[in-house]
Parts: sequence; structure tokens; C-alpha cells
Amino acid sequence: MAGGANPVRAVLYALGANFAIAVTKYVAAAITGSGSMFAEAIHSTADCGNQLLLLLGLKRAKKPPSPDHPLGHGKETYFWSFVVAIMLFTVGGLFSIYEGWHKIHEPEPLSYPLLALGVLAFGIVAESFSMWGCLREVNAERGEQPLHQWFRASRNAELVVIFGEDLAALVGLALAFVAVLAAWLTGNVFWDALGGIAIGVLLVAVAILVGIEVKALLVGQGVEPRVRDEMIGFLEAQPAVEKVLNLLTLHMGAYILVGVKAQMRERGGHDAIVAGINATERAFRERFPGVQWLFFEPDVAD
Repeated sequence: MAGGANPVRAVLYALGANFAIAVTKYVAAAITGSGSMFAEAIHSTADCGNQLLLLLGLKRAKKPPSPDHPLGHGKETYFWSFVVAIMLFTVGGLFSIYEGWHKIHEPEPLSYPLLALGVLAFGIVAESFSMWGCLREVNAERGEQPLHQWFRASRNAELVVIFGEDLAALVGLALAFVAVLAAWLTGNVFWDALGGIAIGVLLVAVAILVGIEVKALLVGQGVEPRVRDEMIGFLEAQPAVEKVLNLLTLHMGAYILVGVKAQMRERGGHDAIVAGINATERAFRERFPGVQWLFFEPDVAD
């Protein structure tokens, strides 16, 4: 569950930073003729488009339930996040590889290398600001988990995408800086072209990793194992519940569907059981506010 994270804020941080970076990169690429710089400009443009798609998904996910979509539209966020991963793979990664390959076979002299390095340094600073904003939201969600565990376990598609984009952007900028610096110092533009290819390979790798995580949510994924264990423990601590027989969960964007089958304590008749279930449901929703739908079935066996 979100745990206080605000994905919209992280997306806006990234959008502002990438727009500023893209403008400066295009100007510098036109002046210097740098393949690495142009690859990075395409990368930043793709990131801006990606963030707009994430905002679209977040907005559409808030549409109310309808007869055709009785559980709402929360999974819109997963669809648009998956589209973003595809765009990162194609527009960002494959195009950068193509541009670098083209520069190897048709090299162009590198003009104004100091300008290119200055723009890349500005990009690193701006992208660091975006990563800082993203990590604030990630830390609000991940608790004590290491970052790599959070990335694999998180059910927040927007944060996973933004984190992957920001990480790829920072590493890509560093690669571009090293490539332009090497081309300038050696006088060999091969290093600049190689930098463009390396950036493309990086983007393809990140896109695949992000796509794998978002696909799991798109197909249908429950809460994290630690959250599921916490839910079961909370239910079995309730006065009316003897034992949880089964618990099913499903993430629907920002909200969660929960189905519980539990053995109830024998305290009175039918009315007492119903009252116990109602009290348990109220307490459960207070403890786990992300639960939008809760279905409770009393039984004696699974």
C-alpha cells in the first residue's frame, strides 16, 4: 500500500526537470553535433512524454465505478505505466542505439565540447533534484526495505516507473559526460558515438526491468507478502475471529480488494456473528485504509 507516498508529486518533479534538461540538450546537440548529446535529448523528450502518460493514467484511474467497471478504473495506471515502459524501450533505447551506430559509420566532428559538458553537468544537477523528489516518495512507502527489494515488491506502478526513469537518466547523463569528455581529450568522436550506444543499451535494460514489474500488476497482483501477513495477524487478533482460513487480495491501482474466509468464535447466534463481522470489518478498514472492497465470509473450513 502507498504508505504515505504521493506518486503525482514524484511525476511532477520528474516532468519539470526533464523538460528543462531536454531544451538545453537539443540546443547543445545542434551546436556541438554530439551523438551522445542528441541521444540524451531524445531520452529526455521520451521521459517528458512518459510522465504526461503517467499523469493521464492517474487521472483516468479516479473515474468512478460503472456497471461495466464495477470495481472502478484503478488499473488504468498499470496500462499507462506499461505503455511508458514500451516507449522507454523504443523511443529512448532503440533510437539511441541507432543514432550511436549511425555516428560510428558517419562520424561528425564534435564542436564546442565545453558547452556540451556544461549542459550535461546542468542535466546531472537537475536530474539529481528529480531523483531526490522521487526518493522522498519511495522512502515514504518502502519503510526499512532495501531499494532493490522495494523495486521488486512495490505495487505502486507510477513510482516504479519514475524511479527507473530517474536512475536511467542519471546514469545516462554520466555516460554521456564521460563520452563527450573522452572524445574531446582524444580527438576521436568514436567515444561520443559509443556513449550514445551505451545510453541506448542502458535504457533498453531499464525498460525491460520496469516492464516486468508493471506487467505483474497489470495481470493481477496481490499485496506484498509482508502486508498479507500483517493483515492475517490483525484479523486473528480480533475478538470475533477464531482463525483466518484464507485471505485473497488484489491491487486495483491505488486501492485494494480483499476477500476473507474466517472461522468465527461461537458467541451467540446469527446476529452476534454478523455484529462481530461488522466490527471486524470496521477495524480492518481503519488499520488498512487502502482497502476499498472487503468481502467477509464466515466458515468452518476453507
